[in-house]
Amino acid sequence: MSIRLMLTVLVLGVFGSPSFAAERQIPRTASGRPDLSGSYDISSLTALERAPKFGDRLFLTAEEAAAIAKNEAAAIAFASRNSDPERDAPPDGGDGSPGAAGGVGGYNAFWIDRGTGATAVDGKFRTSILFDPPNGRLPPLSEEGKRRRQGAFAYAFDNNSEAWWLDHEAGPYDDPESLPPIVRCIYLSVASVPALPILYNNLKTIVQTEDHVVILVEWMHWARIIRLDSEHAPPAVRSRGGDSIGHWEGDTLVVDTTNFLDEGTVSGDLHAVERFTRVDADSVIYQFTIEDPSYAAPYSGEFTWPQTQDKLYEYACHEGNYAMGNILRGARIQEEEARKKKAAAGGQ
Repeated sequence: MSIRLMLTVLVLGVFGSPSFAAERQIPRTASGRPDLSGSYDISSLTALERAPKFGDRLFLTAEEAAAIAKNEAAAIAFASRNSDPERDAPPDGGDGSPGAAGGVGGYNAFWIDRGTGATAVDGKFRTSILFDPPNGRLPPLSEEGKRRRQGAFAYAFDNNSEAWWLDHEAGPYDDPESLPPIVRCIYLSVASVPALPILYNNLKTIVQTEDHVVILVEWMHWARIIRLDSEHAPPAVRSRGGDSIGHWEGDTLVVDTTNFLDEGTVSGDLHAVERFTRVDADSVIYQFTIEDPSYAAPYSGEFTWPQTQDKLYEYACHEGNYAMGNILRGARIQEEEARKKKAAAGGQ
């Protein structure tokens, strides 16, 4: 065998192997790191928590996955049919239906983009994003978690057009700062850390350099800046999205996030470890483990981030910020109506 033929056989043997073929499909930076840059659509019909009927079963059958996709397509088609132009206006507070007329502020199907099917990891459809605990459900709330939720949702109520908060020392509509960050279009933790599929605006855009990775989150237009091979900021330096540092373990980017702002249901002692593994040219496997004092134990999840050519646009949440003024004006009107009603009843 000639030297040239021998080299050809060796090259074909190495470069033609399945493992090398898979390796060759992973885009890499000039330094050889996996290139995570690009946009990802993480929408998925797979729920964070597993339905109890599945027990400890991690995977869906192909038939179950197909049924989920089929049912969603049918539901969207039904909700997207033309409205009756002769219909009456819905009653005050909504008519209770699942559509836009169901409640004040309800969205119709046009705005919903929660995915077309269940998420698959290594070709197997999951029954839930969570895989630990083994039942795929969040651990029980701790006493701290119960206290946080009681405080955060103290003003949860049905919209009955009554200024019920007048007898409270502080109300939910006293000023812009009295409303939660999500209403003020500032931040949504579930879209950021850990990054989970939500009702719409599920795009994430990753920009990567040798010493930083930035994840632009479509919902609330939040930018996570991850410093590579760095140390955490001092404990006094906090933000809603925490302080993220990362390092490479082989072809996996490991991101450690602490220093969260203690606010609402989010504990300042929350600790998130995320793992981004580029598996091919079209997708990343995203894993996370959360240590949260609000829960009795840590929990972990995993799902695929498929790459997309769709573009992330500005999250223009409040339509020019007119909505905030209308919310506060509406509250003042309700308060005035409540005072007049009380006065007409003799102050009782």
